[in-house]
Amino acid sequence: MLSDAILLALAPVFFVMGLGYAAGRMHIVENHQVDSLNKLVMDFALPASVFAATASASRSEMLAQAPLFAISGGVMLLLYLAWYVRQHASSKIGKEDAALQALTIAFPNLAGVGLPIVSAVLGPTGVVPVAVTLAAGSILVSPLTLILLEINGGKDGGAAGPMTARILGALRRALTKPVVLAPVLGIALSLSEVRLGPVVDACLLLIGHAAAGVALFLTGLVLSGQSFRLDWKVVRATAAADIIRPLLTALVVFILPVSAETAKVAILLAAVPSGFFGILFAVNYRLDSATAGSMVIASTVFSIITMAIAIAVLFPG
Repeated sequence: MLSDAILLALAPVFFVMGLGYAAGRMHIVENHQVDSLNKLVMDFALPASVFAATASASRSEMLAQAPLFAISGGVMLLLYLAWYVRQHASSKIGKEDAALQALTIAFPNLAGVGLPIVSAVLGPTGVVPVAVTLAAGSILVSPLTLILLEINGGKDGGAAGPMTARILGALRRALTKPVVLAPVLGIALSLSEVRLGPVVDACLLLIGHAAAGVALFLTGLVLSGQSFRLDWKVVRATAAADIIRPLLTALVVFILPVSAETAKVAILLAAVPSGFFGILFAVNYRLDSATAGSMVIASTVFSIITMAIAIAVLFPG
């Protein structure tokens, strides 16, 4: 039955996320010092998983993902810029906070929610489109946020060094992160038809298999340390992330000549709730993370409904 398939896809995701949330709220695991778990996910497990998935894909399979990269990246960038410009123009918040909010809304939680959901719906082949979409967001909106943070303050008030040097430094830091380099290198190996061999694949997958579960636990843990404040900005942000993002993607794939499979995967990944990069960036740059945290909590809870609808409509079988 369709309801069983939806439950099978969503229940494990929110169960593990709930475990992380409960562990943080009950102080079983420290929810304000998540650097170590974050490094495990973002610097080791997730890069290993997406690198193995992309590098092992054939050249034809990887070329078939080009429309997904363009569509997902374009939608994220458009939503990012729209929210940033509107917030900066119509409210009293600074450019740094507007950038963090835009990142939170535009960049879905592909590591924590997207990977296990798509894997449950599509099977092992779902890792490749998640890796490609993650690469699109990591190359486009994540570096843009870092640049805006550096230009408008940085960690120490924005007085350190010339503007050009700060921008180049922000780009270097963003583009040399393992979670960015891994899919890029994997895509390059796939396109060049270089194969790593079964031993290397097995080594990478052993740590890579931890990515989805630990990322979900980390998401719940991060959310447990955030104060929740429901206001109209959070409501609008939730609507933008959970409703407008997948509908905008649906409009794009309807207009463009893309395959039905690419269209369905693009919409499903666009329906994934807001990611927690904005929270982590806020902590790193000593900025207020309460608004971004509220956005992530509301988006994650509401996505139980929107993702169930997306799976039912896109994958009725």
